[in-house]
Amino acid sequence: MNLHEYQSKSLFRAAGIPVPEGEAVASAAEARAIAEKVGLPVAVKAQVQVAGRGKAGGIKIAATPEEAESHAEAILSMTIKGLPVRKVLVEKASRPAAEAYLAVTIDRAQRKPVIVSSPAGGVDIEQVARETPEKIFRTLVDPLLGLRSFQARAATAPLFQESLSRSAGLQPCPGRPKGLRYTAGAEPPASQAAAILTNLYGLFMEKDLSLAEINPLVLTEEGKVMALDAKIIVDDNALFRRPELAQMRDVEAEDPREVEARNDDLSYVRLDGSLGCMVNGAGLAMATMDLIKRHGGEPANFLDVGGSSSPQKVLAAMRILLSDPKVKAILVNIFGGITRCDDIANGLVQAIGELKVQIPIVARLTGTNEAKGREILQAINVQTAETMEKAVQRAVEMARG
Repeated sequence: MNLHEYQSKSLFRAAGIPVPEGEAVASAAEARAIAEKVGLPVAVKAQVQVAGRGKAGGIKIAATPEEAESHAEAILSMTIKGLPVRKVLVEKASRPAAEAYLAVTIDRAQRKPVIVSSPAGGVDIEQVARETPEKIFRTLVDPLLGLRSFQARAATAPLFQESLSRSAGLQPCPGRPKGLRYTAGAEPPASQAAAILTNLYGLFMEKDLSLAEINPLVLTEEGKVMALDAKIIVDDNALFRRPELAQMRDVEAEDPREVEARNDDLSYVRLDGSLGCMVNGAGLAMATMDLIKRHGGEPANFLDVGGSSSPQKVLAAMRILLSDPKVKAILVNIFGGITRCDDIANGLVQAIGELKVQIPIVARLTGTNEAKGREILQAINVQTAETMEKAVQRAVEMARG
């Protein structure tokens, strides 16, 4: 589950991670009031769960309350990558002298949390990985021992060197003066960054997160380190014990098909292809998509109906698949153990009748009652295949039209 920036920053603030003062609002008039409250200049930032807001014009700096109101009105009328902007975050604008990247996520291969840090902040970390991979540092954390203080210091040491010279590998912000105005008695930037990482890791573990990201982590001209942006992804599987996070879910910001699937106890992720997939079991679903790609096709989705063989679940799955206008054919790939193939077939019969299906369907049913299931489908002229390979080949051909 993705959180908006303002929601992520509220969690950061509670965890002791410094963020700019500000509030999320839903109207231009409120934006003006917040600008007057926090002090000028302010940043007015679209709250949508997609990357590239700045490039799309969704982030503006305002020097006056009137300008903040004007920017908010314009941004609130925008749609960014298909998502309407319903709120803007109005916060005190910072003057960064240098930007870095800092995140905690899961290394699934090592089955451990991993700290990802880079002195190349402010841009997509994927771009940094492609162009300058030597600027990305990874620190694995033993979940039983937790993040040790020496690890926090080592992981953040490359981000802000004490001298803050250009040779330290930092990315100076264009147009900003090179010199810094340190506040007397302020902690060194390296100590601030290590403390922020310690708090970020604590938040990551406490709230069952999949990602806690700061991009950019900035060093201001006054020598203060803070999170200028914030991104949090919560592990959906932990929401049952995190009701305070579950309440933050913004279903209007999610794909409506994914919302419908979740309500029907289905696992669905929309992709960009034209071949709709209905499979039982996440592993089989992944293998099915791999095979589709191998035969030159493009899956339109990941959809796992799970172990249930309820015809109503099949009907719900078909309704979701057919709601995607890009889907030109449907592949049903069932390996029946607990799932009964004849129940899947009866669900398809019901779906074809009720939903007036006009696109071709290929079904591979193997396992419990497979012969009966194929017989049911053949009676309504749905193509069947005895092997996964043949089913995928036929479905790919049909999706090409």
